[in-house]
Amino acid sequence: MAKTNLITREGYQQLQQEHDYLWHEKRPEITKIVTWAASLGDRSENADYQFNKRVLRQIDRRVRYLRKRMPDLKIIDYNPQQAGKVFFGAWVEIENEQGETKRFRIVGPDEIYERKDYISIDAPMARALLGKQVDDDFSVMTPEGTKEWFINEITYPDAK
Repeated sequence: MAKTNLITREGYQQLQQEHDYLWHEKRPEITKIVTWAASLGDRSENADYQFNKRVLRQIDRRVRYLRKRMPDLKIIDYNPQQAGKVFFGAWVEIENEQGETKRFRIVGPDEIYERKDYISIDAPMARALLGKQVDDDFSVMTPEGTKEWFINEITYPDAK
């Protein structure tokens, strides 16, 4: 499934910070260690060299990904016309018939990592919520079957 190329402004800034950290701080640090370890001689038995060379490859792979992905991303800012309905960037609180509640933000697929309270705009739950309002009911298909939910609250971080 193709990833949606949408991202919040905060998400884009985080990717930019990650790129800058990896490229300007972490990579030079690891490069120094690799150079030092290589100067010790036999690289085939040098654990410092092998480990840090692997770390360097991981950094380079992530930097390449970010440099390729970031120009394709479209930053979506809050628009007052979104008020009262679920759109990209919304914080949503939902509840099921058993009274279980969930609260999460709908963001781009590049933003969901390391955040348990973010879901991708590409997720079935997010797709089912789009355009809905407070007090609306909606259904989501899950591997266990159809689940019914009710919208309790919709907020936007940038709404004044």
